[in-house]
Amino acid sequence: MLSDKLKRISTWLVIFMVVFVMTDTSWAIPSFARQTNMPCSSCHTIFPELTPFGRLFKLNGYTMVGIATVQARDTSDDVELNLISISPLSAMIQASYTYKTNTEPNTQNGNISLPQELSLFLGGQIAPKIGAFVQITYDGAEGSIGIDNMDLRYANQTMLDDKSLIYGVSLNNNPTVQDVWNSTPAWGFPYASSGVTLSPMTATLIEDGLGQNVAGLGAYALWNNLIYAEASFYRSAQQGGAHPPDNSSEGIIKALAPYWRFAIQKQFNDQYVELGTFGMSTQMYTAGVSGLTDRYTDLGFDLNYERPFGSNDFTVHTTYINEKRSLDGTFNDGGSTSNSLNLNSFKVVGNYYLHQQVGFSLGYFALSGDGDAVLYAPEAIEGSAMGSPSSNGFIAEFDYLPWYNTKFGIQYVAYSKFNGASDNYDGAGRNASDNNSIYLSSWIAF
Repeated sequence: MLSDKLKRISTWLVIFMVVFVMTDTSWAIPSFARQTNMPCSSCHTIFPELTPFGRLFKLNGYTMVGIATVQARDTSDDVELNLISISPLSAMIQASYTYKTNTEPNTQNGNISLPQELSLFLGGQIAPKIGAFVQITYDGAEGSIGIDNMDLRYANQTMLDDKSLIYGVSLNNNPTVQDVWNSTPAWGFPYASSGVTLSPMTATLIEDGLGQNVAGLGAYALWNNLIYAEASFYRSAQQGGAHPPDNSSEGIIKALAPYWRFAIQKQFNDQYVELGTFGMSTQMYTAGVSGLTDRYTDLGFDLNYERPFGSNDFTVHTTYINEKRSLDGTFNDGGSTSNSLNLNSFKVVGNYYLHQQVGFSLGYFALSGDGDAVLYAPEAIEGSAMGSPSSNGFIAEFDYLPWYNTKFGIQYVAYSKFNGASDNYDGAGRNASDNNSIYLSSWIAF
């Protein structure tokens, strides 16, 4: 018994050393900071959370420059070339360790991912008023390299009714990756999570179904630093597979999928509040590029609150999404007992950051909706004996940043309900709490 305890203690010590030993080589500053000649803390509380300045930097197309540039002018002294004089490249590495409360049968517990992810970024000004955020990632679990998030922008400024107007165009590959608030899916909490733990068997499409498989083009505007509006349209742009899509393809959008975003933000002395809505209507073929389709209509609402306390920061982000599913294709194929279902997703997280160096986060998540015995079928570990998508729980996280570009974290995920039940949710004896996990991570950008 004592021997088992000593083994556990020694294992945890080794894990901490593996995850945290990389601190001596991470002094470099990412390309956005080099371009603006400003510290990471100007744009982030604890990255990737954006400050008000960080949101403006993104809305202005990543083009703010605080260093000398390489210029060429014509005979009229108009600028024909304006390149930043430093490399626009940055890199990020994530290493992690995951421990599950009750491991799945025939698998080993205590998973080390080194790297969990390794990303290369192209970020910053490309030309006056044109900038980019492009991420290429090696995924350790998949053992593959592929395009990750991408956001190419044109941005400009003018005056409207004697008030400032920032406007622009975004070309991106993940709905909400262009967003500037940390409540919408692409940049919402948790900002890093384990890739080897179990997740609920379903999610709204806008949260987990389109990223890196679509291309969207849209226009946006922020008036008087108060009212934000955006309209975009997405079409399938899958990586790999048949090009153009054919009968062998899956998850193909029929025609165009519109996306919208509207928000009001206000700074009240030292307090900041944002209230907004966003949504998307997507019609997808169940298989190939013909036949019946499934329609997903996502309508979301979000609220963000920020307040500093001296050199400390308190933030709250919350999101509610209702998804109406008209599953004509799936129902016709025998994949559901009903062709009309609803799915609801609610998330809220509060963060307290000490001196932009130590962070405490506590989040709650809940997924609920109509049951369906076929769509949410019983299956050992991953299925639902109740035929229900309902899942909820808490996420607690502690982060330490010895430098602004280096973050170490410990995260605990606790489920009170998983795939419809707290006990024996899969019909094979597994409980929701069996899927609880501890996740240790290091996240370094340079």
